[in-house]
Amino acid sequence: MRRFDGQTLVLASHNKGKLREIADLLAPFGIEVSSAADHGLDEPEETENTFAGNARIKAHYAAKATGLPALSDDSGIMVDALDGAPGVYTADWAETPQGRDFVMAMEKLWTRLEEINAPAPRRASFNSTLCLAWPDGHDEVFVGQVQGQVVWPMRGANGFGFDPVFLPDGETETFGEMDPAKKHGMSHRAEAFRKLVDGCFA
Repeated sequence: MRRFDGQTLVLASHNKGKLREIADLLAPFGIEVSSAADHGLDEPEETENTFAGNARIKAHYAAKATGLPALSDDSGIMVDALDGAPGVYTADWAETPQGRDFVMAMEKLWTRLEEINAPAPRRASFNSTLCLAWPDGHDEVFVGQVQGQVVWPMRGANGFGFDPVFLPDGETETFGEMDPAKKHGMSHRAEAFRKLVDGCFA
């Protein structure tokens, strides 16, 4: 497994929430994190049907375009009663002509669960796949997951995406209510990140 020995990393994302979270996680290593938007990069088309496939597309695109190592995260919520949807299409569910609207996406998710009369608890998992890619084409991939359930109504203004409707197992607060430091210690992205650290930074 290749070690990361630089001081600058590009996060292959335009998502400000992900940038904050990844920058916080990398801060102890003294690594400067910039985003794809900071480099004026477009978002490549995500044509794969797996988290790993789309993570690789984004990381390699950013690494080749900037000449710097790039870290991507492809993540989403998978709901058991919806056969794993929205899954890799989590962000697509929030797309509108005006941009991404996750309140609308969460309402859509709950409506679908109500329409099929899904039994409670409405089990779900948050999944994160991190890909660290170098300009020479090498990459390392790490996967994290956290189990929980979908709850309603939406709870909390912290986090981003579907966080306000996801209640992790063993907790009384949704990711949207949880203190960011606590979420960062137990989230799907945190688990994948721990594996990344063990493999490439430790």
